[in-house]
Amino acid sequence: MGYTIGIDIGGTKVLGGVVDESGLVIHRARRDTPREGGVALTQAIADVALELAQEFTVDSVGISVAGFISADRKTILAAPNIADWNGVNLDQELTSRIGLPVVIENDGNAAAWGEFKFGAGRGRENILMLTVGTGIGGGIVSEGKLMRGSFGVAAEIGHIRVIPNGALCGCGALGCFEQYGSGTALLRHAREAIEKQLSDGDSESVRIILDKGDGTVAGLKGNAITEAAREGDALALAVFQTLGDYLGAGIASLSIVLDPQAVVIGGGVVDAGDILLNPIRESVKRYMPYAGVHPYPEIIAAQLGNEAGLVGVADLARN
Repeated sequence: MGYTIGIDIGGTKVLGGVVDESGLVIHRARRDTPREGGVALTQAIADVALELAQEFTVDSVGISVAGFISADRKTILAAPNIADWNGVNLDQELTSRIGLPVVIENDGNAAAWGEFKFGAGRGRENILMLTVGTGIGGGIVSEGKLMRGSFGVAAEIGHIRVIPNGALCGCGALGCFEQYGSGTALLRHAREAIEKQLSDGDSESVRIILDKGDGTVAGLKGNAITEAAREGDALALAVFQTLGDYLGAGIASLSIVLDPQAVVIGGGVVDAGDILLNPIRESVKRYMPYAGVHPYPEIIAAQLGNEAGLVGVADLARN
């Protein structure tokens, strides 16, 4: 059975794994992500690959990274959150260090492919994946093929505009999807709701959710909102309803263009399960153009967790 290496570049760690043809990660290695990026990060990736290649005979290496990747999957055109990596021919830099063929892929695309081949998307030819975390990433598989676009940078789903002249996004545009439907947005929705209740003199209705954190609005974390919602807290449930409403509206618009069989929701926020998924499903039906006539995609939770990108890019490197 042929093995490949998948390596996922995160904000704190470079995580690699040897992956077999069934998508099983059979061995892992990691390094801390160098804050200076650039050459130091490239070397950390090479070190992970070389460590894994010493243990197993592997054919190729796939790299999953947040950023714009060239259409030939060799060059990082732009990596907004990584220092000194724009315009780097990572294929050349890594091949010279590790002596194996290298494929580079956007992290959202890699995760979508992993779920398509080995996770929640199995058995379907057309899926849309949303990774809902700090922002919104994603990928599109159409007729069994990963959609990359003419320039290699398709499926930047988090940056479709959903609110004209809305909140300023890190990409420079106003009203982007991820400003309203991400995990970061969940916190903002919660803090705004809490502050309104407090300004109305109602401290009792916010007590449960604040007690899940450090007791302050500023110190509120996403897991506190999820925990409070699981216990039936009305404010927390309303916040998830708001998030689900935005996500469903965006998915409805995307569905009328892409017509996916299923929309796979991944990222940390999906830990809330049906507390989030049910509001999304309701919202999709509410906002779908040609409602009642246009088929609705399934809204399902991702299955591979944080290793979706690693598994997906390892398979892409194999193919």
